[in-house]
Amino acid sequence: MHRKNDHCRVCGYEVSEPPWGEDGDSPTWDICPCCGTEFGYEDCTPASAQKKRELWISSGEKWFDASKKPMDWNYDGQRFNIPDESI
Repeated sequence: MHRKNDHCRVCGYEVSEPPWGEDGDSPTWDICPCCGTEFGYEDCTPASAQKKRELWISSGEKWFDASKKPMDWNYDGQRFNIPDESI
């Protein structure tokens, strides 16, 4: 079962640890391997998450850590995992 709390607020990538902690209010400061967002900094408000998302998309949706990119990855499917409050 996937929880929205387990996904990057910018790109919707599912991460192993909730990027904003179990309580949803305590950022880990980790980096999303997909879009490169630092949790707690670039996604601290819906506006900042949207700005980072727009920049990442306009730059070609390049992976921050390409070694973690799934072979069958596409953003069209992943974007549906972006938490509603971050859109």
